[in-house]
Amino acid sequence: MAKSKFEYVRSFETDDTCLRNCYIVVRLDGRNFHRFSEQHTFTKPNDDRALGLMARSARSVMEELEDIVIAYGQSDEFSFVFKRSSTWFKRRASKLMTHVASQFSSSYVFYWKEFFGEQPLLCPPSFDGRVVLYPSNRNLRDYLCWRQADCHINNLYNTVFWALVQKGGLTTAQADDRLKGTLASDKNEILFSEFDINYNNESAVHRKGTSL
Repeated sequence: MAKSKFEYVRSFETDDTCLRNCYIVVRLDGRNFHRFSEQHTFTKPNDDRALGLMARSARSVMEELEDIVIAYGQSDEFSFVFKRSSTWFKRRASKLMTHVASQFSSSYVFYWKEFFGEQPLLCPPSFDGRVVLYPSNRNLRDYLCWRQADCHINNLYNTVFWALVQKGGLTTAQADDRLKGTLASDKNEILFSEFDINYNNESAVHRKGTSL
């Protein structure tokens, strides 16, 4: 193929090839999803429609990119793990991240009605992404454990917080003050003693997230 005199501009591109023999993890996070969830009146503390839509969008990504061996999601985030030997897009981080983000975002819009029915999509969802490499099985396991621990911590807080607001009659500011400095055991005690809620009986998807 003939080259033009402008070909030199390619030299400004950065080589972002991912190191070989490492797991490639692409993690997506919803951008401004707090506002997005309010605009679309998501149920608090968890909206099963929204969680189902996230999982369906993630499956769409996995169907498109067969080198993804596992995906884990919670709230408005999803992580996709590519196998160590993957050569998709020549292991270029920017290509992997943008493809995953665009496939996920477009799927979120495409499958919206399947989960929200006639409720209109008022604004386009967007997700930012990052690429991280993990060289060993242990590193990857610890990453997934970290994300699941984050799910547990956040969901326990949100479950107590919204119980105090929706059932306890507190304002959001009062509920936030009530929970300042509390430990997990304190939050469990509030749920059980004041609202007769055993946190361990809450949905596993809410407490532990979604694995695909």
